[in-house]
Formats: sequence, C-alpha cells, structure tokens
Amino acid sequence: MAATTGPDELAACILAAGDAGRQFPPLTDRDAAFGLEQAYDISSRISILRERRGEHRIGWKIGFTNRTIWDEYGVHAPIWGPMYDTTLAAVPDAAQEFEWPLAVLVEPRIEPEIMFRIATEPSPEMNERELLETIDAVAHGFEIVQSVFPGWRFQAADTVAAFALHGAYRHGPLAAIGDRSDRDEWFERLKRFEIVLSRDGREIDRGHAANGLAGPMSPLLHFVRGLEADPLRRRLRPGDLVTTGTVTRAFPVRAGERWQSRVIGLPLPGLSVAFVA
Repeated sequence: MAATTGPDELAACILAAGDAGRQFPPLTDRDAAFGLEQAYDISSRISILRERRGEHRIGWKIGFTNRTIWDEYGVHAPIWGPMYDTTLAAVPDAAQEFEWPLAVLVEPRIEPEIMFRIATEPSPEMNERELLETIDAVAHGFEIVQSVFPGWRFQAADTVAAFALHGAYRHGPLAAIGDRSDRDEWFERLKRFEIVLSRDGREIDRGHAANGLAGPMSPLLHFVRGLEADPLRRRLRPGDLVTTGTVTRAFPVRAGERWQSRVIGLPLPGLSVAFVA
C-alpha cells in the first residue's frame, strides 16, 4: 500500500485492497504510533464509503473475545467492527447447509460463534443479566474471517482498521427469548454451553462458553460500554445483529473441505459449510 496523506485516503486504500483480495503490510509497521483511536476512525470512514456505494450496516462483529487465542495472535482485548447486508445473512437451507466461495477472501479461517438480535437499545450501566433484557433472539453462526495482512501478522489497531478481519457471516435460525423464566434459563445456559467444530466429519476443536470472557454476554457488555466513546459514530439499534466472537480456535479453511458445528447446551442447530474455489 502506498504512503497516504490523510485518513480518508487511507480508508479508501484499505477498502480497495479488501475488495481486490490484495494484502499489504500492517499499518503499525509504517507508523508505530498508529493506535486504536485512529483505527476506529479509519473503520468509521470505511463504513461511510461502503454505505455510499449501497451497503447497509445491519450488524456488528466483536472479535478476539476468546482468551485462548490471544497469545497466538498477539491481541489481548476484544475489538469490533460493522457487518453489512452484503456480508451477513441467514442460511437459507432448512438443513442448515451452505456453500461458500473462497476466491473472494484472503487467508480465510472459520470461527463458530453465538449471535444476538437487539430488541431495545442497551445502556452501559447495565449488568449482564440486565443486558439480556435488551435481546429478543439468539442464533449460532459461522464467521469467515480473513487477513489482509500476510501471515496473520498484525497488532490490534491493524485489525480494527481492516474491517475487524470480517469476511462473511452466515447464521442459523434465530431462537426467540421469551418471558422471565425463559430468560433466566438462557442466561445460565449462555455461561456453560459448548460448540464442537469438525472438518469432514472429524472433530477438530471443542470450545466452551467460558473461553469468551466467561460467556457471550460478557463481550457484548464490553462492546456496549466501548461504543459509549462513539468510535464508529453509531450506537446499537433495535434489529442489529451482534456476533460475540469465536468459541473455538480459528482454523484455516481450503476448497474441498466441509466444516460442521454442533451446539451443546443451547437450543440451536449446528451448521455445515462446504468451501468451494
């Protein structure tokens, strides 16, 4: 990536590189002072560019919530970024099977996650149980992450500026959360579920709710409080979908592979994705 003269030009260059599947060195290699405040500003500018060309923000991706992968990537706190109507969708097949082309992504990896649908705007003063009252549905999904930085080498600020590594997200059916007793049960289950991730029928990893900062409600609360600083110039809105980070480790994927998930402890079906060239 060529040297840039300002944040708008840098945002345009990052977006163009992502569109073309072109990699470039981490931004922090060129500017050691490049930090999270600048990165969220770049992310916001990229969102404006995407919306100008017709894309719409319909969700949020929270990344690096799984503490078991922090040392692997050198990122030790959650980050977040927008998801769009061009990158986020439900799996249309009733069997929860779908295909995904890898040609549009660079160094893709798969992450099984839990996603929430926001019903009412949350407050940063809420605790995790109160935050659950703002959610009306839960789903399981696959995040297909990518790295525009060669070899998955970056710092936290790099990931934020580059779409939070978001490539695509596909989710299963949304399970409604009902009355108070139902919510109490969901709250407890969300602290102890497991997800089994398999490749071509062979178990590859098994993740526990506690890997994600003690369950997905915790990163969601961290995200709600982080948005108070308005780094992306938009708060959570009713209808927003928020995915809360991988429960297992993230694994590279290749064309010809089929990956499956199984959710234990939550009333959510697993998914199956076949990767194609």
